[in-house]
Amino acid sequence: MQRIRLRYTKRGRLRFTSHRDFQRAFERALRRSVVPMAYSAGFTPHPKVSYANAAPTGVASEAEYLEIGLAAHRDPEELRVQLDESLPAGLDVIDAVEVRTPNFVERLEASEWQVRLDGVDPQEAARAVARFLAEERVEVERLTKNGLRVFDARGAVAALELLPPQVDGGADTEGEETRDVRTGRPCAILRLVVRHATPAVRPDDVLSGLRATADLAPPVPAEVTRLAQGPLDEGTGTVTDPLALDRAAAQAGPLAAGEPRATASA
Repeated sequence: MQRIRLRYTKRGRLRFTSHRDFQRAFERALRRSVVPMAYSAGFTPHPKVSYANAAPTGVASEAEYLEIGLAAHRDPEELRVQLDESLPAGLDVIDAVEVRTPNFVERLEASEWQVRLDGVDPQEAARAVARFLAEERVEVERLTKNGLRVFDARGAVAALELLPPQVDGGADTEGEETRDVRTGRPCAILRLVVRHATPAVRPDDVLSGLRATADLAPPVPAEVTRLAQGPLDEGTGTVTDPLALDRAAAQAGPLAAGEPRATASA
């Protein structure tokens, strides 16, 4: 059985699709592309598809990952193109590699996020970021299925910084609804790197921490985009490519005849 790891996106209005919505869309894309899927055993066989650390509903992402098992060998790039063409615009398959290494989920150590705070003055945001980072611990509350939980939002933050302010004084046009910067309005853009920990700390938890430490309250909901997830370089606070090891192994040469393929799921 051949395994392929795919990177896909949730862009624009498609960020409001739930994980289950994407699963249904992806299963339809598999059928349209006539992908030779491998199936699980048992009375109700299912196609072998596993997902890794999906972003919440309402959050855009440039770095979602899944893995599929195939009953017949396919070229990863040709498969990527076919699946991308079978999915709606906004759900885009942008990378594909053959699985050559195990423990993929363990490589997803952190996520890099862009948080757009429309209507927030950049100087106010900079002061809030400085106060947040100066704290050793910032406790926030979140309602979970197990009740109200209190946890530290500061400890999971590997990097938090204000990006250059973006203000456009031009006139609004219909096409600008899809832009990251609304015309004529102040807009603070934060770059946030969060370690994947238990309990998981999400961008909205960090925003709650900014509100608690510096009374930063955006007038409209923040627009959040995951830019990357993968291994964390603690020295630089950057997130690197989790598919790099598979890509390097593929460049080293094809699998030898009879050599077992990696079987660890995503």
